[in-house]
Amino acid sequence: MRIGLVCPYSWDVPGGVQEHIRDLAEALIDLGHEVSVISPADDDDALPDYVVPAGRAVAFPYNGSVARLAFGPLSANRVRKWVRDGNFDVLHVHEPAAPSLSLLACWVADGPIVATMHGANPRSRALHVAEPILRSALEKISGRIAVSEAARTTLVEHLGGDAVLIPNGVNVSRFAKAEPLPGWPGEGGAIGFLGRMDEPRKGLSVLLRAFEVIGRQRPGLRLLIAGPGDAEEVTAKVPAELRDRVVLLGQVSEPVKVQVYHSVDVFCAPNTGGESFGVVLAEAMAAGAPIVASDLDAFRRVLRGGRAGELFENGNADDLAAAIGRLLDDPARRAELSAAACAAVRDYDWQTIVRDVVKVYEAVLPTAAAIAL
Repeated sequence: MRIGLVCPYSWDVPGGVQEHIRDLAEALIDLGHEVSVISPADDDDALPDYVVPAGRAVAFPYNGSVARLAFGPLSANRVRKWVRDGNFDVLHVHEPAAPSLSLLACWVADGPIVATMHGANPRSRALHVAEPILRSALEKISGRIAVSEAARTTLVEHLGGDAVLIPNGVNVSRFAKAEPLPGWPGEGGAIGFLGRMDEPRKGLSVLLRAFEVIGRQRPGLRLLIAGPGDAEEVTAKVPAELRDRVVLLGQVSEPVKVQVYHSVDVFCAPNTGGESFGVVLAEAMAAGAPIVASDLDAFRRVLRGGRAGELFENGNADDLAAAIGRLLDDPARRAELSAAACAAVRDYDWQTIVRDVVKVYEAVLPTAAAIAL
């Protein structure tokens, strides 16, 4: 099949949706399909061969975050040309309700369209207000996918219809083995965090408060943080006596990200909300990292109700500190969680997920053909 994938967010900025689309594209290519991706991008030279740039993105508040989106006449013209030249059998748009390329693609395309909903925002006033405008585009969608029950609920409550539940994927083999970063985890133990440091819902402030508690109890314990954001702003939140034990790597490459998961005794996902799945959890699970995560519904599902990772009360830094301490003191429990995570994450391996996505493509083809007749 000739498949067109539409990414609404800037390819240059790390994020779960961009990683999902990248891995899906490469999995489809491995199966022998022809794939093209269109995405906002600031640096055209850094794009993979299968990605077509749609111009620069602008920052826009969306779903509790600040997303980099592309919308307007220039973007619309580039999407229209890409759709026309691509002559795709199936067009697969992601986050079609976001004011970006996916919505534009729905408006200009005539063939079969599959849409994936990633976000969980069940009380979005913006979606409710924009519903009449969105409907003209979304009514053209032939098949719908939600990456989680939370994403499916958002879709049903605001946009109507239903969706096939296909979770996010992770390339398990990519994360399974890696050498730790030099000097890590060290004899005093190490905690890890990966995510945007300047996005409140990622929960870094909760982890920093927890480290303030547990760091004073354990003189050799260190905190390893990877992700974009203002390092000075983060450092300022750490008590002076603990700052030399907080290491900030900034935005890291894919190989280094894998190493980060293998460099810590406990990986923390202290996210406070807005998560419909938890790609970072799936990656940590594939690396076999013992995990402590906030008890968001999405995280609870991915971690099998706590069997594949410890859960703590969302936003409660003291509870997080206690959970980390218990795992640091119990190597057997860490090994148990690591084994459970490695087993559970197989359900999210792209080798399985991509075939379920292709089944949705195949299901919409005869429907689209019948409508055309």
